[in-house]
Amino acid sequence: MSRRAELILLSITLIWGGTFAVVKYALNDASPLTFLAIRFGAASLIFPLVYRKNYFAMDRGTLLGGLVLGFLLMIGFAFQTVGLKYTTASKSAFITGLLVAFTPIAQAAIERRMPGRGNLIGVVLVAVGLYLLTSPGGQGFNTGDILTLFCAISYAIYIVYLDIFSKKHDVSKLTFLQLAVTAVLSLAAAPFVETVHVHFTAGLFWAFLYTSVLATVLATYLQTKYQRETTPVRAAIIFSMEPVMANVIAFFAFGEFVGWVGAIGGALIVAGLLASELLDR
Repeated sequence: MSRRAELILLSITLIWGGTFAVVKYALNDASPLTFLAIRFGAASLIFPLVYRKNYFAMDRGTLLGGLVLGFLLMIGFAFQTVGLKYTTASKSAFITGLLVAFTPIAQAAIERRMPGRGNLIGVVLVAVGLYLLTSPGGQGFNTGDILTLFCAISYAIYIVYLDIFSKKHDVSKLTFLQLAVTAVLSLAAAPFVETVHVHFTAGLFWAFLYTSVLATVLATYLQTKYQRETTPVRAAIIFSMEPVMANVIAFFAFGEFVGWVGAIGGALIVAGLLASELLDR
């Protein structure tokens, strides 16, 4: 397994860490699926300009893989983005992070492959750490939380299938298909599940720029390219650093501190990451 690949996946969590607050703010000016349609539509236009290939020449396997991954990605983002309308950014980060618990189950069901002892220890440490870091308890379990739980399940299945398809097919073409499919499905579904609205403001523009270029074009390509060099469960544990990164950014940018309980939670997540990385080697 590649340490370099896992460090790159870890760097992606720094980008993702800023998206919860950015998207939560952006939803004041745009309905959730409309926001996704514009975000991924812009990303699917930008991507071929950055990673130049003949995207019209695709074999059947690549097309099928891209469609499956795009569908799962869209479902995950849709549940997460709509859920953010009804829950807090910290609770959304915690519940999304539960994908680390669902990924071993998804891997066992889909690939008939069980994670190692270190991975399982890492999963437990991360789950406890996520709870302490985001402190979601005591606020009730609302509609937004339920939607975000479905998001975590979708992401877990997505991570396993990404492991399967990215080892067999062209990374750039898979990434482009994921972006395009998510954009098209979000656009098609929006009129049926929400009151479509977009109020263009400077804040919404910067939100689109951040989420489209950094969190979508760059992050999706890097995940598709490098996740195949590790295991799905180890990748999920690495991605659990996302709320840690979000809180670190908030501390340095805004002076926000999660408290000592939250700091212990962050330390447990790091411990879980190290357990997964070292115990099975």
